[in-house]
Amino acid sequence: MSTLKGVIFDMDGVLLDSEQFICDAAILMFREQGLEVHPEDFIPFVGSGEERYLGGVAESYEFPFDLERDKARTYELYDGLVQGNILPLPGVAEFLQECDQRQLRMALATSADRIKMEINLREIEIPPSTFAVCLTGSDVTNKKPDPEIFRTAAAKLGFRPAECLVIEDAINGVRAARAAGARCLGLTTSFTDEDLQLAGAHWTAANLAEAPPEALDW
Repeated sequence: MSTLKGVIFDMDGVLLDSEQFICDAAILMFREQGLEVHPEDFIPFVGSGEERYLGGVAESYEFPFDLERDKARTYELYDGLVQGNILPLPGVAEFLQECDQRQLRMALATSADRIKMEINLREIEIPPSTFAVCLTGSDVTNKKPDPEIFRTAAAKLGFRPAECLVIEDAINGVRAARAAGARCLGLTTSFTDEDLQLAGAHWTAANLAEAPPEALDW
């Protein structure tokens, strides 16, 4: 059995819950263009990055979509919506400290673009330097559920995926972690315990404050 050496964190739904804000921003962006979309339209694309999050909904309505323009406007709206309104999820600070005390190297691997990562870390007051590696959707070719981002994060930490714990909240993310060959802790901030287990999570918890000890004890 491999020994745990690195911890790879997804961002949204793990460190903070921004799902409602990015959904609201996307709805506003589409509304500005004359299309009324609904929160449930985005559910199949959660955790796959804003390119697919926005593009998938546009496709479902057969609505024209300009990737760079529409992403930029969505992030602009998102930045305004989140200022002063996002806090770290329960247990985040304590879990990061525990990993640091155990001398586990940490990476952040999010499907979101770098601008969203920077906005979110700013709002929850976690310096990017907390992580030895920060990867975004812009840094990989294939988005989750493809395992590329987790394999890349593990390699940049200097470890094999089998030596890493991935912490995810989305079905696509759990599938990506398992496909990479990592162990996975699934947090039920976006999907149910059953959904995450069916996707392959080794452990599940409501948040990092309730993470089972076994997730770090291997």
